[in-house]
Amino acid sequence: MYNKILLAYDGSIEGRRALREGARIAQLCRAEVFLLAVVEVSAGTGTLEGGLAIPITEQVEFYQNILGEGVERLKAMGFSPTARLSMGEAGREIAAAAEEIGANLVVIGHRPDGLLARWWFSSVGTYLVKHLSCSVLVAQTEIGDEEFARLLTGVAVEA
Repeated sequence: MYNKILLAYDGSIEGRRALREGARIAQLCRAEVFLLAVVEVSAGTGTLEGGLAIPITEQVEFYQNILGEGVERLKAMGFSPTARLSMGEAGREIAAAAEEIGANLVVIGHRPDGLLARWWFSSVGTYLVKHLSCSVLVAQTEIGDEEFARLLTGVAVEA
């Protein structure tokens, strides 16, 4: 069903949830896994979770570390993921990467925002559904690392 899965990863709780859920689907489908982290940029500074603005150079380093963490999590699950760090608007960068690799599925996390935030900034998920021709999964399943590890036992990975 799915042979190329793009996992958008930002290191947040929601991002980790998406990584686990997407990796489980990739195992079941024996799919290739691609990991993408996006540094959102505007006028030389970026904003981390919580609204903290930092210089882009520091944010790039921060996201390179997050990407490395995601790669290690996937390797521990038996994958050999392709990883990339992009800069720009998250929805556009995720869509461009998905199109470039020919993804069949894009998995993102869901971070609940207030009504005003959704209206002002829109939703990455909404953007992707409107602009991609492949399936989009907005991961919301609550599953801890330990429970996830139990699910993985006995499932071979050939990615």
